[in-house]
Amino acid sequence: MSNPTAIRAHGVYKRFKTGRTHIEVLKRVDFDAAHGEVTMVMGPSGSGKSTLVAALSGLLKPDEGSVRALDQDIWSLRSGKLDRFRLDHCGFIFQGFNLFSALTALQQVEIILKYQGFSKREAREKAANALMEVGLETRLNQRPSELSGGEKQRVAIARALAKNPRLLFADEPTSALDGENGQIVIKLLQRAAKQHGAAVICVTHDPRLEAYADRVIHLEDGLILDDRRTDHSATAATAAHAHRHSELIEA
Repeated sequence: MSNPTAIRAHGVYKRFKTGRTHIEVLKRVDFDAAHGEVTMVMGPSGSGKSTLVAALSGLLKPDEGSVRALDQDIWSLRSGKLDRFRLDHCGFIFQGFNLFSALTALQQVEIILKYQGFSKREAREKAANALMEVGLETRLNQRPSELSGGEKQRVAIARALAKNPRLLFADEPTSALDGENGQIVIKLLQRAAKQHGAAVICVTHDPRLEAYADRVIHLEDGLILDDRRTDHSATAATAAHAHRHSELIEA
């Protein structure tokens, strides 16, 4: 049995003007991703993968096409409602971390939760739990200048996970990290899918990350060239189906 679809895009087209010419970045792309899965979007620099994620997540309106996320046609929403949709349902992790230099790790996570409407006490508790989940319980009061690159990215992940997003978008989340820290980060994204049920959409050009994906989509020159499920994903699905079947027999 497959997981339910979280997001589906149809015919997404985007072009940018440079001088007197136009460059087609996305050429009527169809895309979908499921809850509980890590979908890896791979391709060389300039292939259109970051533009695709921006269109899927409500950050950049496509020139043509539709994006339906969590049963909402997101590009038909007014800007205020689209902002609220992103705040309530989407988590974002970028290669540049996007942390506030003056805030501690705890405050970085708290601030988002306060925007969502949580009380100061609830926000602090949820923020501390999220940072604990990513292994930063001893770094709660450190500012970005006192954290390593890997720790900064884990703060960004904690900030994204604290509000329990149903859609989690990661754009080159490991590009500024060494191999060991990159592995920690992708395992945390995998946990977000498997334990929290999020649809994780991760853009990368790092082939080492394929091992952690349920599905790998290769994008080049604005077109999807390849879309395949990974071997471990198929094995996991088979095992889950067998487990459910045995439970039915026992019942």
